[in-house]
Amino acid sequence: MVFAGKRPHNLGVCDGKLAACPNSPNCVSSQSADPVHQIAPLTYTSTPEDAIAALKSIIQSLPRTKIITENPDYLYVEFKSALLGFVDDVEFYLDRNTNVIQVRSASRLGQGDLGVNRQRIETIRARIM
Repeated sequence: MVFAGKRPHNLGVCDGKLAACPNSPNCVSSQSADPVHQIAPLTYTSTPEDAIAALKSIIQSLPRTKIITENPDYLYVEFKSALLGFVDDVEFYLDRNTNVIQVRSASRLGQGDLGVNRQRIETIRARIM
């Protein structure tokens, strides 16, 4: 894939935090403080185990997705665009201390994303509630 780019090496949870967004506007994160990148975490009312299972089911129902890493409190997923195969790296961290799922969705290449990363998280949010 010409537009897939290389998988980042800075992903995952470190001290309860996902990687910070780059300066480019093609990333959203529930742990970001600045308004360009900030997005609300996902909330759930079920058990944490049921919440992550529901999230996984929603992700698998979306087109062109591939779960790369999965553990009880974390999912790392690649989403591929239909037209040119651009890849977005999306992470979900179930924070048991705050009972929310922290999210980070970032384009691998380029600057802008036409709001795709934000829209993806909002689509998932609408389905998980």
